[in-house]
Amino acid sequence: MSQVTAQPIPSLESVEEVQEALASQKYIADTSLSTAIYLALRLPKPLLLEGEAGVGKTEIAKVLAAILQTDLIRLQCYEGLDVSHAVYEWNYPRQMLAIRAAEASEESRDAAMAEIFSEDYLIKRPLLQAIEHRGKAPVLLIDEIDRADEEFEAFLLELLSDFQVTVPELGTMTAEHPPIVIITSNRTRELHDALKRRCLYHWVDYPTVDKEYRIVTSKVPGINDRLALQISHFVHDLRQVDLYKLPGVAETLDWGAALMALSQRELSSEVASATLGAILKHQEDVQSVRKNKLDELVSAAASND
Repeated sequence: MSQVTAQPIPSLESVEEVQEALASQKYIADTSLSTAIYLALRLPKPLLLEGEAGVGKTEIAKVLAAILQTDLIRLQCYEGLDVSHAVYEWNYPRQMLAIRAAEASEESRDAAMAEIFSEDYLIKRPLLQAIEHRGKAPVLLIDEIDRADEEFEAFLLELLSDFQVTVPELGTMTAEHPPIVIITSNRTRELHDALKRRCLYHWVDYPTVDKEYRIVTSKVPGINDRLALQISHFVHDLRQVDLYKLPGVAETLDWGAALMALSQRELSSEVASATLGAILKHQEDVQSVRKNKLDELVSAAASND
């Protein structure tokens, strides 16, 4: 019977080692992003990543957890997010059943109350899971913080300063090993300066043609260099067009996979028109590009391969 041997965890003692470790997980990072991650680990401080949707911000947390061979705990932010969905809440249905059972067995009220407000009845949400995590520090991903209300942002500010949570019935819980915190924002609204001061900041931009080409060749199995370069040029030029929604790296990878599924080895106007839905998600954009820009974009991409 074969035995799976765990890969050694990289020491990440330099910017270069961070960059190499990211590349080993097929994440192509430039020196500035690798430096930001290195400093976030060394200082340690939360890392705030801002940028357009689809440029790979969330992926950084996933890749970092894989490199460090630790758990990834994700809090997806949204409008109306509150403490009960981010930190903890009591399991009320289970508490009600326990109360009825206690009444039936004539258990004392004090004993029943102590029982139902124990950890057995506590539902731990992502932030408390990160605080309570035992062993190796987890990676805590707080995704799209700009979607949450400013009140929650203020609460988060307090949590990031002490890495502790108080549950009135149980007391204060403090992280044994503070989590490695990655916060992402699509900049749909401006974040509070106080939160930014708690974090290292890095803007994740759309990749250059060369970087996107390397991402495509590493992430799309079987794609040939010519097609990878053509779609990288095409998407780069497409992002200069006035569109309702520009395509991110995720859309480029989807397009590459779609072209491979259609057994394409180079870009043509016909196949690009038929597959525009992989990179453009609004009918107005698809129609505008198909009518006014498609042949020009394909021709330019083909001339650069």
